[in-house]
Amino acid sequence: MLAGTCHYSRVPDRKNDQQVATRLVFLVIGWAVGAWAPMVPLIKARFHLEPASLGNLLLCLGVGSIVVLPVCGRLAVRYGLRRVLTLSSLGCALFLLLSVLAPHTWLLAVMLALSGASIGVTDVVVNIQAVTVEKQAGRPLMSGFHGMFSVGGVGGSALATLLLKLGMSPAATTLVSVVAMAAAVLWARGGLMTTGEDREGPAFAWPKGRVLALGVMCFVLFMAEGSVTDWAAVLLREWRHWPDGAGLGYVAFATMMTTGRLTGDWLVGHVGRLQTVVFGSALTAVGFCLAALVPSPVVGLVGFALVGAGASNVVPVFFTAAGNQHDMPVAQALPAVTTLGYLGFLAGPALIGYAAEKYTLPVALVMLAATVAAVAAAAPSAMGRILKGA
Repeated sequence: MLAGTCHYSRVPDRKNDQQVATRLVFLVIGWAVGAWAPMVPLIKARFHLEPASLGNLLLCLGVGSIVVLPVCGRLAVRYGLRRVLTLSSLGCALFLLLSVLAPHTWLLAVMLALSGASIGVTDVVVNIQAVTVEKQAGRPLMSGFHGMFSVGGVGGSALATLLLKLGMSPAATTLVSVVAMAAAVLWARGGLMTTGEDREGPAFAWPKGRVLALGVMCFVLFMAEGSVTDWAAVLLREWRHWPDGAGLGYVAFATMMTTGRLTGDWLVGHVGRLQTVVFGSALTAVGFCLAALVPSPVVGLVGFALVGAGASNVVPVFFTAAGNQHDMPVAQALPAVTTLGYLGFLAGPALIGYAAEKYTLPVALVMLAATVAAVAAAAPSAMGRILKGA
């Protein structure tokens, strides 16, 4: 009887360790991205790069991620979540430092590609763990997990900015972040799972059935997020004639995105996953329409804030749904959905640019709003069953 009681009491601790470890890994990914952001202008100045050349270098991050995403599930199945996450998370830290230290642009390009690959692998595999941990907990956790990425991004960027302002060199500043990231990874390692739910399957499979629907919807929501990142400031500066406050559009978006995700588990638990997708997508569309159609910078800020609030919990719900569908194994479904999402994030700003050149930027954002609204309309019929049961 005593032995049975002791065994029962250890189970919650193990589950709690897995939840903490999952949050720490999401935090590390966000920290890597945030710590890199303040280094970009310094890299530009050090190598005397023109904007186009800098853009080509930064594209290496996205290319590195896209190349490895399709095989992430297979790596997790073959080598286990703990081993892959430990190595890829440490890779996020190592290649961040090596990118800052790179003495030549060609070597910087290589390091950025490897950094992108490390981030991509970590992102997919930690979502595989997150899906399993959420299932075991029997309650919504995914929004909170993804919220830690946002917290890491803010923390990494703020710390790097502060240390640089205090006179610390870029290399030393990055080393501080790397040490903190490595410590978090080693702390999390004991709570990382050795295996996921899937034990076998091909290295890569094309999305099908509900996974394809989820992937397309992820493409749209990631496209919306990427478009705010690149076009919010342009809209406020050139169309709302607010040059001094142009950067506040992204700040409003990111603040509400982070807040929404940190409170999202409570929200999803109370209103349901399907309703979160429908109302969240609709709110995102309304936000874009306000920013695009009302000629006021203040309303523009409100619009971008609504985009962040609406979109904040939609993608985490999609990841949960990808882990609960039965059309494909989870280790294939999550990489497929993530790949389409990343493609949307990378392609979205360019597509908005093409549409803006032909029609104007406000019209392009209204077109984007219509696309996001289509997600709200299609979600109940396309995947209502898995969202209700997820």
